Amino acid sequence: MKRFWIGVSAALAVATGAARAQEPAQEPPPPPRVEVETGVLVGQATERANVFRNIPYAAAPVGELRWAPPRPARAWKGDRDAVHAGPSCPQPMNANGTPNSGGANGAVSEDCLQLNVFAPKDAKGAPVMVWIHGGSHRTGAGWIYDGQNFARDGVVLVAINYRLGALGYFAHPELTKAAGSEPVGAYGLMDQIAALKWVQRNIARFGGDPGNVTVFGESAGGASTLALLTTPAARGLYHRAIVQSGLGWFEPKSLSEKEAESAAALARAGIAAPDLTALRALPFERLVAVDGPFGPFVDGMLLTETTTQALAAGRFDDVPLIIGWNSGEDSLLGPGPLPAGRLAAVRLAARHYPAEAAQGDEALARALFTDRVFGAPARWVAAQAAGGRPAWLYHFSYVATRLRPTVRSAAHAAEIPYVWEYWGRRTPMSLVSEEDRAMATLMHACWVTFAKAGEPKCGAQDWPAYDPASDRLMEFGVQSGVRSGFHKPRLDFQEAVALPGLGLSR
Repeated sequence: MKRFWIGVSAALAVATGAARAQEPAQEPPPPPRVEVETGVLVGQATERANVFRNIPYAAAPVGELRWAPPRPARAWKGDRDAVHAGPSCPQPMNANGTPNSGGANGAVSEDCLQLNVFAPKDAKGAPVMVWIHGGSHRTGAGWIYDGQNFARDGVVLVAINYRLGALGYFAHPELTKAAGSEPVGAYGLMDQIAALKWVQRNIARFGGDPGNVTVFGESAGGASTLALLTTPAARGLYHRAIVQSGLGWFEPKSLSEKEAESAAALARAGIAAPDLTALRALPFERLVAVDGPFGPFVDGMLLTETTTQALAAGRFDDVPLIIGWNSGEDSLLGPGPLPAGRLAAVRLAARHYPAEAAQGDEALARALFTDRVFGAPARWVAAQAAGGRPAWLYHFSYVATRLRPTVRSAAHAAEIPYVWEYWGRRTPMSLVSEEDRAMATLMHACWVTFAKAGEPKCGAQDWPAYDPASDRLMEFGVQSGVRSGFHKPRLDFQEAVALPGLGLSR
């Protein structure tokens, strides 16, 4: 009898397999299609999102458009492949093909003014978040960041490229003369404004709400977000803002000073182009080698004052704001030891940093850098914004469990994986602990709820809006929670030293 049932089972299995073989194979769902103002995009459907990559939002800034405000993107005929990422904007790349300091590798091209969209499936009127990547205004790309978890949670995520380095932030007397009534200099910032305008015109076709846009960025992207807050040309293009390690204190420089600065940078790179035509004819690789302090600056048209001056005078877009910094921003200084000249200058501040001073000049210098460049400016910006729509201040000190044996503070950009709930290409998920995942769940929820309703709701404890009188912030750390008067004496000291040299009207 046993052999009989074995035989019957085998026969049934063969018959069932034959029947299935005769059934037509199920076709995969068709790829998502969206028609934007310039043509039809064919993207990729994943489990969590409809993804569209390499979407032009402006024309290629080449030839006479190099160092010119962005122009409209050209239309195309037929379907455009929106599955594969486009090139990064020109920037220094590692010769061995590994990601550079901004996380970019692979192809580069001046034809790089494109963006990526991660949209919830069947979205309608969803909140929108526009990400501006960091990288010292010199490296990075929007395609590096995967926004599928934002889409999973009901947000249309847009990640953009913008011009970098000497191609993105450049001043020259002939350029100023040729520009006429157009702005000059901060071409990367102009690109970001053009991308936000593209979002206003097109994002509803992906299910996004153009009336609910949050702009957010880290480092250079955070500084760019602050610049957008104080740039009249960007008004009305967004409705909330998040600044992650975005500085806040910027020294005033005239356009002529920036022109001289750019000329010196060209000379250091061995570039002796006689005129603007020759500069525009240079291979972009020559200009990538130009080094200097890049970023938005006052040209008298797009920007008539520094971000800091505008914030101090109350001339900024009053929108809900999240701003904060990390405990180990001094990672930007490298592993050390720091130069002796830098160490000698820090001892005057020792009485404001007794714990760090007790550890030696190196620890003191690093704490001063974190506070002067990131912490004190973030608190000051929150205070300027607190009188209108609410602002929320945070401090990120969480260190991943795998790093704790050797790392004591949260490095610059360390918060990004937790905000995005995504660890990127260089961290295997096997190294991510349950505690790390819980921190990501917490921070990601804060950012998503802020984008949805203009107020961060996350975790069991309320995160109060910032008020200079109570001086409370949210610390995201091994023990997260609200802190009052966080590092107040030393941040007060930084304000007293820095603000008088920033050309403020009050």
